[in-house]
Amino acid sequence: MWIYFCFFFLFLFLFFHQKETPLANAAFWAARKGNLALLQLLLNSGRVDVDCKDSLGTTALMVASYYGHIDCVRELVLQGADINLQRESGATSLFFAAQQGHNDVVKFLFSFGASTEFRNKDGGTALLAACQYGHAKVVETLLKHGANIHDQLYDGASAIFLAAQGGYLDVIRLLLSSGAKVNQPRQDGTAPLWIASQMGHSEVVRVMLLRGAERDAARNDGTTALLKAAIKGYNNVIEELLKFSPTLGLLKNGTSALHAAVLSGNVRTVALLLEAGADPCLRNKANELPAELTKNERILRLLRAKEKQRKS
Repeated sequence: MWIYFCFFFLFLFLFFHQKETPLANAAFWAARKGNLALLQLLLNSGRVDVDCKDSLGTTALMVASYYGHIDCVRELVLQGADINLQRESGATSLFFAAQQGHNDVVKFLFSFGASTEFRNKDGGTALLAACQYGHAKVVETLLKHGANIHDQLYDGASAIFLAAQGGYLDVIRLLLSSGAKVNQPRQDGTAPLWIASQMGHSEVVRVMLLRGAERDAARNDGTTALLKAAIKGYNNVIEELLKFSPTLGLLKNGTSALHAAVLSGNVRTVALLLEAGADPCLRNKANELPAELTKNERILRLLRAKEKQRKS
C-alpha cells in the first residue's frame, strides 16, 4: 500500500507543476523517514536537485545521515550529492552521522571522500561530536581516517574533555591510548578531571588519575576537582581523589574542601575529608572555621571530635 502512496504523492506535485521547494521538502521527508522508494522517484524525476537545501542549508544527505538511513545515504551519494557541503551552522553529513553514532554511515561517507576537517560555529568537528555523545566505535573509525585527536571547541574543550563530561569511559580509554592529553584544559582552566569530578563520574576520575591527571588542577577561579566534588557531595569521586593525596588545605580562592563540604551539609563527605587529614581548625579567607559554617549537629560532632583528637 505504501508504494501507491509514494506514486500518488509524486503525481500530485508533478501534476500541479509545483515549484522545487515542495518537491525538495518531499525529498527531505523521504530522507528523514528512510523511504528509499520515494526518494528514488523524486531524484529520478529530474525536478529535484540532489543538493537542494532548506533555509538553514540542510541537505537531504545531511538528514539521511542524521537518522542513519544508510540506503538513502547511498542513493543520494551515488546520484551525486556533495558529501562535504556544510549547513549554515557549519555541520556536515559526516558530523551528523558521527553525532548520532551511525558508524555504518560514517564508514560509507569516508569511502566517498568525506573530510574530518570541517568545523561548526562553536568549533565542533565530527570527532568532538562523537566523543561528546559517547560513540566509541565512531570515534575509532574517525581516528583511523585521520581525525585530529587534539581538536578543540573554540572554548578549548577537547575530545577527552567532552568524553569526561559525559562519563564515557570506553571513549576516554580509546582517546588516551591514541595520544590524547589527559590534562588539556579548557580556556577557563577546567581540566578533564575537574569536569568528570563535577559530574560525579568516579570511574572516569579513577582512570584519569591512573593515567597521570593532575590531582590539584584548578580552574581559573581556584576551584579544584576535590573542592567541586565536596560541594556536590560526590563521595565516590572524593574517595578516588583522596587515593592520590590532593591538597586539603586552603586553595588560592581562600577556602578548602572541608569548608565546602560543611557548607553543603554532607555528613559523609565531611567524615571522608577529616579521615584523610583535613584540618578542622583551618580558617578560610573570611577567617571562619568549618564549624562556624553549620548548625548540623552530626557535622559539628565530627569536627569537634577531630579538633579534640588533634589537640591531644
